[in-house]
Amino acid sequence: MYRIFLVEDDSVIVDVVRRHLEGWGYEVVCPERFDNVLAEFAAAGPHLVLLDISLPFYNGYHWCQEIRKVSKVPILFLTSASDNVNVVMAMQMGGDDLLAKPFDLQVLSAKVQAILRRTYDFGPASVLLSCGGAVLNLSDGSLQVNGQKVDLTKNEGKLLQLLMERKGQIVSRDAMMTTLWESDCFVDENTLSVNVNRLRRKLETAGLPGFIRTKKGLGYLVEAL
Repeated sequence: MYRIFLVEDDSVIVDVVRRHLEGWGYEVVCPERFDNVLAEFAAAGPHLVLLDISLPFYNGYHWCQEIRKVSKVPILFLTSASDNVNVVMAMQMGGDDLLAKPFDLQVLSAKVQAILRRTYDFGPASVLLSCGGAVLNLSDGSLQVNGQKVDLTKNEGKLLQLLMERKGQIVSRDAMMTTLWESDCFVDENTLSVNVNRLRRKLETAGLPGFIRTKKGLGYLVEAL
């Protein structure tokens, strides 16, 4: 089932669009808040974003740019400002298409179907993990922290993925070593410590001090923020 992330602050439009798209078999997810849409986008892991331009806090252009830093997911702008300037702006900011309000629901579903067909005939959607301002893209191993790219080694990426997948849970050192080497043989605990400490320093430099916590005698923990 395709998941659609609908970013629209008009509750009437949200209700109508949600019911219509769910009738076509799509799952529709909406942000609960509009001050950190990127985090909710990452948590939803959608195949398509329907994005209004006029939003509280930051406009749709801003969130389109933020999403583009971590994902190539298709974005369809919804807007009452359908003049040429806004059409060009929407495309330049990374949008894939634009639909002017008021719109016919059949036209909306036709555009949604066309975009999904074009996009996913060529490959799967990016899989994102999000926690506390960090967004890890599992498709290419890239990490963004509050819009800043952080370079990770392969081992650092594996460790961070494991911790973020189990956020809110203590991950034992044995589990982390097994993830790195895919075996519990020939394990060097010092090497694990080196990787964790290096990862911590990178996260701290990017503005996330204390992101990975040590639980003495038990393992490591990323809080479910």
